Amino acid sequence: MHSIRKSKNMAKPIYLYNTLTRRKEEFRPLHAPAVGMYVCGPTVYGDPHLGHVRPAVTFDLLFRLLRYEGYKVRYVRNITDVGHLENDADSGEDKIAKKARLEQLEPMEVAQYYTNRYHEFMDRLGVLRPSIEPHASGHVIEQIAMTQAILDAGYAYVSNGSVYFDVQKYVSDGYNYGILSGRNLDEMQSGGRSDDFEGEKRFAADFALWKRAAPEHIMRWPSPWSEGFPGWHLECSAMSAKYLGERFDIHGGGMDLMFPHHECEIAQSTAALGHASANYWVHNNMVTIGGQKMGKSLGNFITLEQLFTGDHRLLSQAYAPMVIRFFILQAHYRSTLDFSDGALLAAEKGLERLSKAWGLLASGRIRAAAVSTIPSPAGLLAECEEALCDDLNSPVAIARLFDWVRHVNALHDGTLSATEEDLLTLRGAFDTVLGTLLGLSLSPAGDTADRDNGRLGGVIDMILEVRQQAKLAKDWATSDLIRDRLAALGIRVKDRKDGADWELD
Repeated sequence: MHSIRKSKNMAKPIYLYNTLTRRKEEFRPLHAPAVGMYVCGPTVYGDPHLGHVRPAVTFDLLFRLLRYEGYKVRYVRNITDVGHLENDADSGEDKIAKKARLEQLEPMEVAQYYTNRYHEFMDRLGVLRPSIEPHASGHVIEQIAMTQAILDAGYAYVSNGSVYFDVQKYVSDGYNYGILSGRNLDEMQSGGRSDDFEGEKRFAADFALWKRAAPEHIMRWPSPWSEGFPGWHLECSAMSAKYLGERFDIHGGGMDLMFPHHECEIAQSTAALGHASANYWVHNNMVTIGGQKMGKSLGNFITLEQLFTGDHRLLSQAYAPMVIRFFILQAHYRSTLDFSDGALLAAEKGLERLSKAWGLLASGRIRAAAVSTIPSPAGLLAECEEALCDDLNSPVAIARLFDWVRHVNALHDGTLSATEEDLLTLRGAFDTVLGTLLGLSLSPAGDTADRDNGRLGGVIDMILEVRQQAKLAKDWATSDLIRDRLAALGIRVKDRKDGADWELD
């Protein structure tokens, strides 16, 4: 890899769409060059699916871009292992506890297993690990303290051992509950209540800060109000404040978390601290299937394991992790991304085109010339960087790379030429954009490790030299035999004016 290092004094301004203000704004960190970023991570009660990939890849792209532009990023992404109830509100069974009961396991056994699985799959997708990965169950003390602070401020009440946020009090004091989602308070509902807690709330939109545990509830902790567990929304407010401070730069997550999760976070933090926590709220759009959001609760999801093995009725084949990542990056993070097998096949072909061009640049099979007849490659990296700094516009960056694939192929065919300096610049741009920024950990020389380290390539190049000698001696039988034998092994030979090239079929 020959990626180009970014000088700190060369940083470009970054623009992000701020859901809170509903406009694209220049990113100005509170304490540059330090940046604090909190992203809502998974609830670990099942294998990650395609819907989980989008936020992971989106904020991995932002993480990579910020670091490339010279910022020192503290990236916090949580693990939810308690408090996330079945209907995403204040009733139903804890998702992890339910899984543990059905499989006769300890809840933390379930959480650890699926946390490990999440890490395994995200690693394969090239998603960088966060700086800190706190677990909700490890921060119950902080959540109890924040609940008490909200009670002390007068924005919560205790009811039958549970503690609820008082939305009407919050609104009557001039705060806007709905500032993020744009929802009208009269239209808001809590998402349903179980019979166990019927009548506990003063107002339907009130949400739990602390829940009294029912007798059969497995996961419980002592608190001043009852033995119970923290509300789902509270964990992110408490953990972001602990690791990033009362004010920090970026809070990210999927658009489906905008309400109620992030709306409640803003209310909690404002009540406890006197102000909202994050300056920029960034949300990725959904992965859909047949126009409907993909998710576990809807039963229409495809797990990453199924994608990697092809074991699903909607898949015609298995797909490599980098194809999945490329599929996500081809769409702007704020647009809906509809899944189909055809779209994955198209992504696979597009990635193969980029990979082959990158491989040609990395392999040294393009010969330098005295003069360049290609456009100056110096602008390629700048154009891609500018696209990514413009609200993470990865589709435009990818389109710029595809524009140059045509030139790379022309260089290889000999119809265009480039100096050694231009070839190095072009290769550095591909390495930086594809590898460093987009996180596509492709083998620049092909799809196999052997080809990457040159062993297979060296052997085939030697064989092709023997074939070229046979052709010069007009020994067509030997020349054709070598070509056909290589083809039988899945190695396609492509004759050129001054020799031959090859590719894996």
